[in-house]
Amino acid sequence: RYAVTSTPTQLRRFQRIATALDARWRIPGTPIRFGWDAVIGLVPGLGDGIAGAVGSYGLYAGWRLGAPAVILGRMFLNLALETLIGTIPILGDLFDLGFKGNLRNLRLLERWLERPTAARRASRWLFLGIAAGILLMLLLALAMLVWIFHLFFRSAM
Repeated sequence: RYAVTSTPTQLRRFQRIATALDARWRIPGTPIRFGWDAVIGLVPGLGDGIAGAVGSYGLYAGWRLGAPAVILGRMFLNLALETLIGTIPILGDLFDLGFKGNLRNLRLLERWLERPTAARRASRWLFLGIAAGILLMLLLALAMLVWIFHLFFRSAM
């Protein structure tokens, strides 16, 4: 599939959803905007799951528009990060105010539609960097487990 010149229905719909979730209102006297994601995220356990489910429409829209896997992967990471960190009381609510994962995903899709090759290349490098970081963290965790295991059994002898 190729990038399109007019605004597709899925993108227009996601623009409305992302704005409603992340930037519906403004805190008076500040430039801080928030939306339904921050409001329903206040409901412990359930709110962030609902906001994540609604925000997942962006993944569907990207898939329908033919976005490459690296763009969809970044969108998924944004959505997962916002949903998971959002479940942490207070800290997650503050994170929701600043991160705005749905608007990030919207910008990813819009940038890809405007300049598919450049957006794909930038996403690929970022995605590889994130994957390398996760791999490094897993290796460090494994090394720590081996070290602790070695200390435990060596001192038990």
